[in-house]
Amino acid sequence: MKKPNRRPRLKGFRFPGEIISYAVWAYHRLALSTADVEDLLAERGVIVSRDAVRLWVNRFGRHFASCIRRDRPRPNDKWHLDEVVISIRGKKHWLWRAIEANGDVLDILAQTRRSGKAATKFFTRLIAEFGAPRVVMTDKLRIYIKPIRALAPDADHRAHKGINNAIEGSHRPTRKREKVFGRFKSHRQAQRFLYAHDPIDLIIRPLRYSLKATSYRHARADAFSLWADYTTNLAA
Repeated sequence: MKKPNRRPRLKGFRFPGEIISYAVWAYHRLALSTADVEDLLAERGVIVSRDAVRLWVNRFGRHFASCIRRDRPRPNDKWHLDEVVISIRGKKHWLWRAIEANGDVLDILAQTRRSGKAATKFFTRLIAEFGAPRVVMTDKLRIYIKPIRALAPDADHRAHKGINNAIEGSHRPTRKREKVFGRFKSHRQAQRFLYAHDPIDLIIRPLRYSLKATSYRHARADAFSLWADYTTNLAA
């Protein structure tokens, strides 16, 4: 990326939308810190502080994520639910995640407990946004039973450790970013980052292992094109 000299600045910002969107893209795609993105831009002649990069990521990352969520097709009615422990300031928190059969993340919610009440809160959010599923797949944690029976009584609930591997892989990007952060600093930071990161990561990182080289290059080109469309809309 070269610094565009004739592009109009984004209203209220010193730089055009192309530079801002590139910083957001690099931060999410390459698992970089804000300091790393600052250096990446400096090498290209764009002098900006890491605080500015953090502002861009927080503000426009959420914007891009909202656009992706708005434009994605209706999700599959077969869901995978799981929770994973994360540490925030030395205390355990639980990250609740739901994906659909094709691997798209439906929702993600950081909570302080792993209980029936927490499971009900998370499942209620899912039902409110997407409606009742046809199939729900979980591990053998029993706290899922009552919320699913109460909120989606017609759903086929399948509880088995071995058939929920798809969502186990969905936790890996979060673990990777957690290491870059050196642990999440607060509940708010974790929720804000993950709300944006999961849909953006899904769009800009095609599943290389499941595609042949030619198909992957086409998928990557489509991802670049889609991201460019969002950048154009941002500038407009």
